Amino acid sequence: MEHRVLGRLGRGNSVLIFGGAALGEITEDAADIAIQQALDVGVTHFDTAADYGDSELHYGRWMPGIRDRIFLSTKTGDREKDAARRSIENSLERLQVDGVDLIQLHAVCDLEDLDRATGTGGALEAAIEAKEEGLVGAIGITGHGHEAPAVHLEALRRYPFETVLTPWNYILSTDEDYRRDFEALVGEIQRQDAGLMTIKTISRRNWPQGDSTGDQRYATWYEPFDEQRYVDAAVSFVLSYQEITGIAMVGDVGLMPLMLEAEGRRVSREEAGEVLADAPDYSSPFITVPF
Repeated sequence: MEHRVLGRLGRGNSVLIFGGAALGEITEDAADIAIQQALDVGVTHFDTAADYGDSELHYGRWMPGIRDRIFLSTKTGDREKDAARRSIENSLERLQVDGVDLIQLHAVCDLEDLDRATGTGGALEAAIEAKEEGLVGAIGITGHGHEAPAVHLEALRRYPFETVLTPWNYILSTDEDYRRDFEALVGEIQRQDAGLMTIKTISRRNWPQGDSTGDQRYATWYEPFDEQRYVDAAVSFVLSYQEITGIAMVGDVGLMPLMLEAEGRRVSREEAGEVLADAPDYSSPFITVPF
């Protein structure tokens, strides 16, 4: 599996990131199978969050045996300093580790939320203190929605986050306004030598409403691509951008093998775009965001 350097952290991580959301509501056996599959093909970055159900607990069982050979990141969705501090401490306990490589301010999607997280008494202060104490190695920010790149650009103006996790895929790239905001974010990330990771690689659209054929058959809040040729193209398209250091895998363990396969079957950006341009019912997952 290809590895790319995570900005100024200097860490070479796998381009596929194990997305801990996929472990939130599954059995120990299913979680263990998925983690082992990822390790077997060379995934070295394991990401999760405090609010991903049992995800941190599933990771915790594995940490004694793999902690020294993986990059481990988690997130806090709290916005106030004291609550964020408790969240970080609880995550370390659930993960059974003394520290994580990266703590991220989770799901910062608009400027009002950014103000709360980065203002006086906000979660960023807790993350900075945790970094100073050696509980976390670096601080990042994540977010969803069409505003995310612009919000994350503003975040980098306020604090030198080591990493940014923001949405990017083929259909978002066809939105002129979104592409402009994303390119501006990339420019600032490169200027600061931060690490850029992306999400929603294989999202296809929102789940159809009132359509019996659109039953939510996967654990994802959006409908994902589940045909290998589209997954191949979606992964190829995003990873064709060398500034992207890693992509979070889909939040359903049943679909992870498709992404693991796709990483080794890459085609050019142009070929990927041709396939995805003809994909039926393909649209932004952020037309409706259920949270």
